[in-house]
This record gives sequence, structure tokens and C-alpha cells, in this order.
Amino acid sequence: MELSGSSHAPASGGKAKQLVVLLHGYGSNGDDLISLAPFFAQALPEAEFMSPNAPFPCEISAFGFQWFGFEDRTPDMLLGGARLAAEILDRFLDAELTRRGLADRDLALVGFSQGTMMSLHVGLRRPNQIAGILGFSGSLIAPQLLAGELKSKPPVFLVHGTADQVVPFGALAQAEKALRDAGVPIETESRPGLPHSIDQIGAQRGALFLRRCFNAAPAVE
Repeated sequence: MELSGSSHAPASGGKAKQLVVLLHGYGSNGDDLISLAPFFAQALPEAEFMSPNAPFPCEISAFGFQWFGFEDRTPDMLLGGARLAAEILDRFLDAELTRRGLADRDLALVGFSQGTMMSLHVGLRRPNQIAGILGFSGSLIAPQLLAGELKSKPPVFLVHGTADQVVPFGALAQAEKALRDAGVPIETESRPGLPHSIDQIGAQRGALFLRRCFNAAPAVE
């Protein structure tokens, strides 16, 4: 199974020197998060952005996609679904990096909600360390397994609204503890009163984080 979706070429007009892959949430599609690309491109003018559709049709939507199902939310089912999707996503990442002549150090993952779950699950288990993981409104699947399955320790920045009605705000502290205990560099940002979404401040701080991950210079106005 191959992933496909939306993309945004480097703002510089040249060859991509970094690849940022945006992973959408449950029931959405690649067209959703690619809308962040023009904003992030101001901080990363030499990055190409890709936002693939998740591999499976959403179980509750005729038009959206899912990385794994939420109808059965038992821990074992969530972990099994994430592992299956991770195999597909890893193959996609490997192919896209190879196609551009880039390495894992040139890759960052950005997720929202279920896409954050996948970004953390995959990014921390790749043998070669990626540049960083930026996650909005998500959670860490099977935190008790992380220390034993961890293969690399890229910097992570998690942003979560305190009024999130979909993924509880408490998921932020749980993920932070597990990551910190495993020795992963972790920063967090709580957005007061924000529901299940991305606000301007969160996006701005996320862009700065990505720029630091790549040691990239911003676009010249």
C-alpha cells in the first residue's frame, strides 16, 4: 500500500534540502494540514512539505481517512493499529527521502491529533534520528513500551489546548513524562482555553521549533 496526498514545493524555488511530512487527524485528509505549509515555509524556505492521506478509509466518514480505527479504543487495539500504519508510513518516508537524496536528519514529522500519535510512534522508533517531531493535540500510544522500543531521540515539541474536548489535555503531561523518562528532549506548550485545534501562537512556536531542528535560516522578506 502506497500513500499519496498533497505537497508544497520549497519557497526558495530550488531543490528541497529538508522534508517536512504533515500527518492529519482521524477522519481528515492530506489537504487539511498542507494548509500550514505556506506559513511554515516562511521559517523553512528550503523545505518541501508533504501531507499524505492516511492509508485507510475512515470508519465513520465517507470522505476522510484514518491511520487506525477508534471504534475499539482498547490499548491493545490502538497499539496494533499504530504498528500496522507505522509499517506503511515508514516505507513512505524511506521512499520520499531516497527520491530527494535526503537522509533522516533532513526529515521532520508534524502531526495533529491521530497524526501526532503516529508522528511520535514512528519518529522515535526509526533507527536513524530524524530532525524533530512537532505534535499538536495528540497523545503517546503505549507510553509504558517507549523506553524498550525507542531507537533514537529526536527533539519533540508538543502543543495542546487546555479545553481540548477530543484528546484530553492530560495526555500532554502523560506524554511529557514518558518522553522525559526515556531521555527524549521534550518541550511542551499549553494553550489556555484552546479546543481541539491549532492556534496562531502554537503554529508560530512550532515553526520556530522546526527551524531550530534544521538550524535553518528564515526566508528574507
